[in-house]
Amino acid sequence: MTLHVLYLAHDLADAAIRRRVLTLKAGGADVTVAGFQRGSNLLSGEDVTTVVLGETADGRFAQRIGAVFSARMTLKSKLAGLRRPDVIIARNLETLALAEQAASIFGGRIPFVYECLDIHRLLLDDGVKGCVMRAAQRRFARNASLLITSSPAFIDNFFKPRSGLDLPILLLENKVLQLDPPSDQQPPQPRPPEEGKPWRIGWFGAIRCRKSLTILLDFARRMEGQVEIVLRGRPAYGELPDFDAQVAAAPHVKFHGPYRNPEDLAAIYGDVQFTWAIDFFEEGLNSDWLLPNRLYEGGLHGAIPIALASTETGRFVASRNIGVTLETATPDVLVGVFKAMTQARYMQLFGAVAAVDRSQWVTDMADCRALVARLGALGFNSSSPAAMPVVSTVQS
Repeated sequence: MTLHVLYLAHDLADAAIRRRVLTLKAGGADVTVAGFQRGSNLLSGEDVTTVVLGETADGRFAQRIGAVFSARMTLKSKLAGLRRPDVIIARNLETLALAEQAASIFGGRIPFVYECLDIHRLLLDDGVKGCVMRAAQRRFARNASLLITSSPAFIDNFFKPRSGLDLPILLLENKVLQLDPPSDQQPPQPRPPEEGKPWRIGWFGAIRCRKSLTILLDFARRMEGQVEIVLRGRPAYGELPDFDAQVAAAPHVKFHGPYRNPEDLAAIYGDVQFTWAIDFFEEGLNSDWLLPNRLYEGGLHGAIPIALASTETGRFVASRNIGVTLETATPDVLVGVFKAMTQARYMQLFGAVAAVDRSQWVTDMADCRALVARLGALGFNSSSPAAMPVVSTVQS
């Protein structure tokens, strides 16, 4: 029996939304997406029904709240004619505010899931704003059946001690969706630079961290062609309005625009030796706790992670002895690391990453089916009281 999922998406242009939808479809679910638009709809070519609930702007939180209120007023008409879902998934707080209303529109008891893969800084504010945001989160999640998040540090530092939520928790790391049979999967190959060519560091995905950009541009300039920085993805122009001008003026830095995930990952990570897995966007908060997509993407394709030791990413890397961990991330420290980088050292680092079992990096068909089965089971438990938080992980 096919599970019918209504996915409420905060951003139809987010590659992570597309990846989750493809994961659900690969697991056997039928998926309809209703969400907000900030750019091109990445699901438009995926044979997935999508409903646009409104437009939101990156970095403009007040505007996004207004868009959510507008969507609540028109939600019934927007969802009219859609098949009744068996479960609803709400990505982020702004769509969580729509989940219970969406369920009531279809009638009966439809379980809904809160998927939160980043902790917004306002949820962590110690003042009135934070209290209001956490109260809103508790209010909208009060009848949810499950919480999905992507890092153990989110659970330990926010959901258990501060959120006030009383939900079972499913840990789904930001692994690479890879559905090819094992016989078609090629192990990564080392790619030390040819003599006279630079080491290449890739910073891929959501490019939103001004501090990282400043560090990398200064570092590349100081290395005078011995290191090249390669940028790919979606710059957050709300945070980096001068991004294009800065990159154009920077020596030994290249920006190659967006890419398709997961289709282009092997090619873009195979073009670099290292991946920048450091983020200061919400330093001391979300940035210290997350395990970013690029960590898993780079690991799968043999790109050595560069991480900050004091963060969850740094602890992940250090515990597996697989990358370069920095006590502080400054141009001076990076110059020291790469002035000492030899091909022998690179091969040692590459070998450690390549030796990690692929299951650490990959969501495969078995994982997709396990996720859909877990979601399907929510309908059988929807009349029971909410369980106390129990952390579990969907694994093959």
